[in-house]
Amino acid sequence: MSKGILSLLLLVLIAGCNCGNRADQIKEETTHKESVADTIPRVTGVGGIFFTSENPQAIKEWYGHNLGMAIDAHGSVFEFRNANRPDEINYLRWGAFDAETDYFDPSEKQFMINYRVKNIESLVKKLKANGVNVLDEIESYEYGKFVHILDPEGNKIELWEPVDSVLTQIGGETTK
Repeated sequence: MSKGILSLLLLVLIAGCNCGNRADQIKEETTHKESVADTIPRVTGVGGIFFTSENPQAIKEWYGHNLGMAIDAHGSVFEFRNANRPDEINYLRWGAFDAETDYFDPSEKQFMINYRVKNIESLVKKLKANGVNVLDEIESYEYGKFVHILDPEGNKIELWEPVDSVLTQIGGETTK
C-alpha cells in the first residue's frame, strides 16, 4: 500500500475517533445541563387545582358521575407520566373545599393553584430576596414539601416539591 493511502486511512481513523469523542463530549454536556437544570429552583408543572364550593361533596360526586373522574374524600388525583423520565408516575390533585374554608386565606379568591417545584428551599430564598410575600415556613411530609406565597394580585399559591414515589406506594384510584 502506498504511503499516501496509509496516511489517508490514518487521517480518516483519527477524524473518526475525534467525531466519536465529540459525540461523547456533546452527550456529557447535555447530561450535565439536564442534571444542573434539575437543581434550578423553579416551577415544573401544576400539582393541584383547588376551589371553594357551597357543597363540596355534591360537586365532587357530580364531577365523578358526569365526567368520569375517580373521586376520593379530597377530590380526584390525576396521574400522568414525567416527560423526562417516562417510567415515573406524577400526580395532580383536584379538590373542592367548603366555601367557609380559611385554607385560601389571606387570598379573597375562591381558588388556589398548587405548582410542582424543584429545590423548594432555594426557591423560597429567591422569592424572599425578590420581595415575594412568603406566608409560612416550608412544611415537610413523606410525600413532599409545601409552602404558600401570594402573587401581586393577592392570589394564594401553594408550592409543592413532590415525592411522587411515596404517592405511588400509597396507591388509590386515579383519573387517567
